[in-house]
Amino acid sequence: MSRYDASMANEIFRFTHRVTYADCTVGNHIYYARYLDLLEEARGEFFRHLGNTLLAWQQEGFAFPVLECRIAYKAPARYDDLLTTELWLTELGKIRLNFACRILNQEGKLLVEAATNHVCASLEEKPRRLPEELAQRLQSFLSVSVV
Repeated sequence: MSRYDASMANEIFRFTHRVTYADCTVGNHIYYARYLDLLEEARGEFFRHLGNTLLAWQQEGFAFPVLECRIAYKAPARYDDLLTTELWLTELGKIRLNFACRILNQEGKLLVEAATNHVCASLEEKPRRLPEELAQRLQSFLSVSVV
């Protein structure tokens, strides 16, 4: 079983990205650090899917900085591949929210497994309780068992 098993989540958010030439190295695979951008892009679209953009939360005084990131590269993505990032929560606390992610290519081949740990914070970088409205919306994406 994978450490980040998507089958354990109630709901999974999916976001697609077409690999651009700018994403790639001269070896025709995505530059390793670019995957962090793809994870960020998927999280941003996830928040939009929930009803508020990250900018809207920021305007209300909330930020969700990354405390830790783990990423395991399984296979390369190449120029013009259509990637799907699957995202779900593994922890939803009073101030913490942790995500698990998988990136698959158009054939469904696993390319990346990742996890990002976040804290809810004020714009002054002080820990802050997650807004109840957001916590309720996140609940259905929380993993149903511990991985």
